[in-house]
Amino acid sequence: MAFRLAQLGAVAAEQFGERVAELELSRPQAGLLRLIGRRPGQSQRAVAAQLGTPPSRLVALLDDLERRDLLERRRNPDDRRNHELHLTPAGERTLDRLGVVAADHEAAVTVGLSAAERTRLDELLGRLAAAHGLAEGVHPGYRRPD
Repeated sequence: MAFRLAQLGAVAAEQFGERVAELELSRPQAGLLRLIGRRPGQSQRAVAAQLGTPPSRLVALLDDLERRDLLERRRNPDDRRNHELHLTPAGERTLDRLGVVAADHEAAVTVGLSAAERTRLDELLGRLAAAHGLAEGVHPGYRRPD
């Protein structure tokens, strides 16, 4: 069973990467947009801690998204040493498009399952992820410094 999960995970990740590449995003960039879109105003440090990634890796990803006008760093008015992360209007539009891509991807990955089976699979996978201490919505691949 673990091998099948690994097989499906590898295929799903590869296919998702191909899909988001059409939006000119990498998988980590797509994950960052989702994270910032769900909780705007977080500091760079808080995001790095959530992802379990070295801050230097996060800065490089954020710099690229900022250059592309998809996010902006704003000084925290209460602590000017910290930057809050917010999506720009272009970032919001990209996030909307990403949502469509993600829904299409999920449908493709779960082809052959009924709606009830998809719901049950999602519940079971959620329980397994929680049992292993995985943060919801955060891919453990962020922890790698590559």
